[in-house]
Amino acid sequence: MVGGETGVRAGRIPVGVSARHVHLSPEHVEVLFGPGAELTPDRPLSQPGQFACRERVLLAGPRGSLSAVRVLGPARGATQVEISATDAIALGVRPPVRESGRHEGSVSLTLIGPAGAVTIDSGVILAKRHIHMRPEDAERFGVSDGETVWVAATDGPRRTIFGDVLVRVSPNYQLEFHIDTDEANAAGLRTGDTVVLIKA
Repeated sequence: MVGGETGVRAGRIPVGVSARHVHLSPEHVEVLFGPGAELTPDRPLSQPGQFACRERVLLAGPRGSLSAVRVLGPARGATQVEISATDAIALGVRPPVRESGRHEGSVSLTLIGPAGAVTIDSGVILAKRHIHMRPEDAERFGVSDGETVWVAATDGPRRTIFGDVLVRVSPNYQLEFHIDTDEANAAGLRTGDTVVLIKA
C-alpha cells in the first residue's frame, strides 16, 4: 500500500497523465463566459479540491488553434495554460518548461470563450514533470519539497527514466506522478500505471 492507496504495489507511485488544460482567474472567467459566470464542476480530479469543469475554451496561436480545451477549477489568481510540446507546435508558440505558477516571461496566447476573448501576455507553459506527495509520503521516500529526483517507468515495452522530476509536498496533495501526454506516450504510460522513484 502506497500513501494509503489500495491497489498500488508497495514503493510505487501512481501516474496521472495531464492533457492540455487551462486555469482561469475569476476576472477571465467572466470575460470568457459572461458577467457573473462561475466555473461549473463536471468531475473531481485526483488532487483534493481540484475538478474538471464543464467550461471549454479555444486556444488561438500564431500558427493554429486548439478547440474545446478543458478548464480546471477552482479559479486561480492568474490564468495559466498548460500544453504539450506537440500542442505548442500546432499553435506556433515556444513555451518554457516551468513549474505551475511560475510563468513570468512565458509566451502569449489568446483564449476564446462563448462570451468573449482574452489575450494573456504570459502564462503558457510546458508543465515541469513532478510528483505530488503528502508529508508522510515524502518521509517514507526520503525526499523533501522542492527536491529533484528521477523516476523510472519499469513496466511495459517502452521502459523509460525521467530526469528532473520536481517533488511537491503538501498535506493537501494525493500521491501521484504528473506528466503530459507527450511524455506519457513516449513511455507507453497511462493514468493509473505506476512508476518507481529513484533518488538522484
